[in-house]
Amino acid sequence: MKPPNIDLNIDRLVLDGFGPMDRTQLGAAVEAELGRLLAERDPASLGGGGYIPHVDGGSFQAVPGAGAEAIGRQIAQAVYGGIQR
Repeated sequence: MKPPNIDLNIDRLVLDGFGPMDRTQLGAAVEAELGRLLAERDPASLGGGGYIPHVDGGSFQAVPGAGAEAIGRQIAQAVYGGIQR
């Protein structure tokens, strides 16, 4: 069975408490991890083709000194958790 197509548009990503970092690298890490999570776990809330206008990713603890890739993965995991709520 072919998995459903998912069209995901992140209009704005608000990150409080972060200093400047490589936004391109951070965005690429979020995109890659979120794509992986959606491909592997297909959230039930999206299975019916539903529209979700706002997702609250909640909060997470970033490890001091963590790079953009590690933080991007944490952001994607938080967003994915918000999609499933």
